[in-house]
Amino acid sequence: MKKNHLNLMAALSENLLTVNMLLSVFFPATLADCGGIKPALRITTPKKIEALSGSCLEIPCIYDTEDTSYNSSRTIYGVWMKGGTKFVSDPKIVIFNSSGSVNTYSLNITGNLREKNCTTLFPDVKTSYADRYFFRIENEPFKSSACDDPLSITVKDSPCSPSINIPVGDLKEHQSVTISCSAVTPCPHSPPELTWNLQQDSERQTEKNPDGTFTTKIQETITLSDTHDGYNISCSARYPVNGGSKTAETEVTLSVSYAPKDTSASISPSGLVSAGSWVELSCSSRAKPPASFTWFRNSKHGAINVSVGKVYSFNVTEGGGYYCEATNDLGNQRSAVILLNTEVPGVSLCAILKILGIIMLCSAVCIFQCWFRLSNKQAKKDTDEADDVNRVTEVQAS
Repeated sequence: MKKNHLNLMAALSENLLTVNMLLSVFFPATLADCGGIKPALRITTPKKIEALSGSCLEIPCIYDTEDTSYNSSRTIYGVWMKGGTKFVSDPKIVIFNSSGSVNTYSLNITGNLREKNCTTLFPDVKTSYADRYFFRIENEPFKSSACDDPLSITVKDSPCSPSINIPVGDLKEHQSVTISCSAVTPCPHSPPELTWNLQQDSERQTEKNPDGTFTTKIQETITLSDTHDGYNISCSARYPVNGGSKTAETEVTLSVSYAPKDTSASISPSGLVSAGSWVELSCSSRAKPPASFTWFRNSKHGAINVSVGKVYSFNVTEGGGYYCEATNDLGNQRSAVILLNTEVPGVSLCAILKILGIIMLCSAVCIFQCWFRLSNKQAKKDTDEADDVNRVTEVQAS
């Protein structure tokens, strides 16, 4: 039984070796040449790249080898293979050979192979391009595949949302900060157009990342104020693609700390209050972080601290001016002064008005009586004078 099993394993191994030999003969470019041994070729490229369908894709690539059979003065061909793994038993499909023999995806090696630059451009990415890719150098007699450095390409129909970058830490009013919006740029030859609801004159920049990929960004420096707290910054990235464009957006909300604003005080009940009654003073303010409140009463000796808290309730003994002060870590602000007016104890405003009315009425009656008496006296005096004149006239006539 054991002998039969060994014979079966030997037969399978022989068959597998035969298949690999045949593949090597008829399809030499479809096989990686590592087979579990250390590859003679290494490339430096991102392990994963995300592409946008309808756009181009640039793959940054640098290769290196220490094999003495490699000679840059000889003809060098770059080969890209798709699919498979690092092992010989899993063949890969050649999609490009810079010799011109194969170019399934219309690729173009834009880098200088003699300078070990294998940067490659996919001019029009399709969703079917998503796969694992391996690079190979053919420099007779040197031939080697970078089996340990596969490149994984994913393809999306919709672009990634741009990223809005805000300085870390607490943002405070009066602070000057630089805010940027950036978008991945798989195709630096046709970068995305960025727009946002900050100043529209922000200059677009496409920058190269340490791994060779590109990022497009715009930025603006602003001085923060309390009005920026809760402000929504939105940024849009429009990618040119074959037949039009594709757009992605993102939005973030600013959180800005600020000193107390719009501090005000109110009183209930309003108007005149009777001595001995209760009143309630309330303080309000807009602040972040929330403010604490302190109440003061003006006196001839200056302001006196009378209470702590948003509301101050007390029994009225005398009038005066009161104000509150709102305070947080960033500053403080005082309210306007509230004048507390008290009325005479036991006498209401209505009663005071009635008394005043009666006094005015009595005064009017007295004035009228005085005027009437004076008028009567004057009339009698005039009559008596007239009678005297008549008597004198009669005596003279006789």
